[in-house]
Order: sequence, then C-alpha cells, then structure tokens
Amino acid sequence: MKAMKVNELPAGNWLYEMKFDGYRALAFKADKEVRLISRNRNSFNDDYPVLVDSLKSLKTKSFTIDGEITALDENGRSSFQLLQGYGKAKHTPLVYYAFDLLSLDGADLRSRPLTQRRKLLANLLKKAPENIKFSEELTGTKEELLRVAKQFQLEGLLAKRPDSLYEPGRRSGSWVKVKLTQQQEFVIGGYTPPEGSRKYFGALLVGYYGPEGLLFAGRVGTGFSERALETLYDGFQKIRRSLCPFVNLPERTRGRWGLGITPAVMRTCSWVEPVLVAQIKFTEWTSDNQLRQPVFLGLRTDKAAKEVVRE
Repeated sequence: MKAMKVNELPAGNWLYEMKFDGYRALAFKADKEVRLISRNRNSFNDDYPVLVDSLKSLKTKSFTIDGEITALDENGRSSFQLLQGYGKAKHTPLVYYAFDLLSLDGADLRSRPLTQRRKLLANLLKKAPENIKFSEELTGTKEELLRVAKQFQLEGLLAKRPDSLYEPGRRSGSWVKVKLTQQQEFVIGGYTPPEGSRKYFGALLVGYYGPEGLLFAGRVGTGFSERALETLYDGFQKIRRSLCPFVNLPERTRGRWGLGITPAVMRTCSWVEPVLVAQIKFTEWTSDNQLRQPVFLGLRTDKAAKEVVRE
C-alpha cells in the first residue's frame, strides 16, 4: 500500500507519522525463518543480516510487517546517503521502523482497521531489540507537526485514516504524504564525459516515465564520492546502448545556462539501458520541467525503473 502525495497535510480525523528516508521493506516470518523483501521483491537478507536476526527474535510464530529500513545520523534522523554507505561504515545505527502489521500467527489482518493493526504491532514489538522500532503516532495540530518537522529537517510527514484497510500495491487516498524536502527517484539514461580533474563521468542524465516514454529531467553532477563515480561507471559499462533512451531529446537550444542537451552535446554523451534508479535531491522544478540544483544521494535497488514517474 502506497501513500498519495499531497501539497498540504490534512487536518481532522487522521493519524500522523514521520516519513522515513530509507528502503520500504516487508518482513515475513514463518517456520523460524525471516525474509526481508523490497518493493520490487528483491531480498535484503544479505544486505542487512543484523535486522534479520533481530526480527527472528520476535516472540511469535509468524508475521508480515510493513516498515522501512533506515540508517540514522548523529541527530537520530533517517538518512538515505548513510544507508547507501552502510556496508562500508557498519558503526552507522541501522533501524527497521515498523508501521503496519498485515498478518500475525496465520491471521490475515489486512481487512481490519489501521488502529487495530497498529495496536497488535505495538504489542508485538514491546520487547523487540533496539534496532526494531514501532513507528509512533505523532500528536499535535498539523501546524505544530509541520513546524517541528521543518525545524528538525525531516523528509516529510504521513497522514493515515484510522479506519483504513490495507490495500496491497495500491496508492490510496486513505494514506497521504507531504514532502518537506524535494527528492524522488529518477531513472539513469546516460552520462556526460568527465571534465577537469574528475574521472569516469561528468554528470548523470536522468528522467522519469510519462505517457510518451522516458522523459529527460536534467543533469546531475554533484553528490558523488570518488568511489561512487567509479562504481557507477563500472556498472554503466555492462548496460551501454547506442541510442538515447529519452523521447524528448535532443533539446532545441542550449538553455539559459548553456546546459541544454542539443544534438551536438548528445554526440558526446554515453547512453545506458534505463534500468538503474537513483535517488535525487533538488531545490525545485524549473518552468521547462527540469531539476534545479540536483544532488545524487544514491542508487535505489527497491524500485523498478518502469515505476518511476514524476511525483
């Protein structure tokens, strides 16, 4: 079940939660075994074995939990960039925030109201290890919640109807989200050549899917470590293609800042199969539907490229 994006947090009969900046994941336990699965059904077990072990310790025979895998910064905020580097810095606190319970000991709970499901979940997690946490309900007016969320630079807030049923795979108006930072997933379709002292490539060429096909959204040239540049470049060599995958390129002009992807610029670019998904932070969309000041945060392995649309 997915939340629908809205511009304003609703008031009234809603349950509010923090929006985490991590990997959405379902946790299944059956026959003493636990599987941690991404939205596109890839296994996280080998990536986060410490979470798998902690979930195994929960005192029940079987469950299906919906939650988010997160890495926390020094202020306790979830950080997608830290999560990307978890394998290289295992001192980073890793937490699975559980926010819904879909089944428990063989009983299907999806047709029960959200408040009942969360009550059972809270009870299940009472004695859980420190890295398995219940996503607590936030209290206060929507104005108070937004003010605090902005003060602590949180990614966003969620509002859910207390009586909402769980609708697998559906984006429902019973769950809505407000983003306080501009970031979303984009598909990588190519890259520009390196410039100056930078190795491997200059900028990623990214886009999203619309009715017409893959639409170019801009160049992303910042946010990369030296290791990320090398890793991405090595991966690109395995999926290279000769033709541009973006249906709205070339652009007719070089644009205000001379960054337009004209036919001349396209001849210098390298193209890849549009299968890799990147998380990108940016300040806003421009009037010509491109990203302003985009920053690379990391690759997403939990979402299929064909699912990436403009939010």
